[in-house]
Amino acid sequence: MRAVRLHEHGDADVLQVDEIDRPEPAANELVVEVAAAGVNPVDTYFRDGSYEPVDVPFTPGVDVSGVVTAVGDAVDGFAEGDRVYGTGIGNGGFQGSYAEYATIPTDRVVHLPDGTDLTEAGGAGVVAVTAWRALIDHAGLEPAEYCLIHGGSGGVGHTAVQIGAAVNARVITTAAEEYHDALADYGAETVLDYGRDDLADAVLAASDGGVDAVLDHRLDDYLQFDADVAATGARVVGIGENSPDPGFTNDGAARSKDVSYQFMSMFNTPDLRVPLRGVAHLMNTGALSIDVARTYDLEEAADAQRAVMDESFLGKLVIEP
Repeated sequence: MRAVRLHEHGDADVLQVDEIDRPEPAANELVVEVAAAGVNPVDTYFRDGSYEPVDVPFTPGVDVSGVVTAVGDAVDGFAEGDRVYGTGIGNGGFQGSYAEYATIPTDRVVHLPDGTDLTEAGGAGVVAVTAWRALIDHAGLEPAEYCLIHGGSGGVGHTAVQIGAAVNARVITTAAEEYHDALADYGAETVLDYGRDDLADAVLAASDGGVDAVLDHRLDDYLQFDADVAATGARVVGIGENSPDPGFTNDGAARSKDVSYQFMSMFNTPDLRVPLRGVAHLMNTGALSIDVARTYDLEEAADAQRAVMDESFLGKLVIEP
């Protein structure tokens, strides 16, 4: 079979397509014929060694969708021919979906309803599970609450907008103007240009004086902003930053309103199958779709990894072997 591999850490040019043996499942694993593999920034961190270097040769890719072709001896609940999707980030490791076939442990994969698109599901894992964990598990988002989602056009952002809308929250999001109509179609009640000078005032006006929950992907830019636009008792969930030293210029804005902050990593998800099943249900009912901005074949994996880090687009990039 064909698989993208790196034989040394480095920039995207180290990725190459090799012909290797088809994998065999361990006792608790499935072999999946890969239909689609999402391209995530985290894939590039494993490639360039930003995360703890992996043993090489190595096949990247943590998100996967496809059809089961073999099951391990200890597997229960899955059979050849089942449609599945999953992700390997969290509670251990799985890599290898940039390939025609991949093995994945059964605690990182769930069944995919027949009506759900395999390509969309291949791009869902990291972004949709992150959004679910942030809004449902950590923020406890409830109907009619105002929810601010920074960066609504991104992978996590556009899924978070839809998850917020699915629980009947009143979603406010920020994005470049070219994405406003699409995000409104996805359920955002208010879409604001993230670069406007009066953004805080606009958020306060759209939320009747303050938001109840915030999903923040750039804490170094918005930590203080989140406190300034929060309602009393608001919950802020931070999923990332560009600089590792975010700080307040006036923490009184948070203390005076009893704002709660939860910084999270999807790595710590106790059971990935719980949010994966929730996301699968939303996709099956039409409440959530993954906007696939572009697809690539295996030979274009380097281009895909460059694009996910350097380009602006709505939704997700996906590799289709």
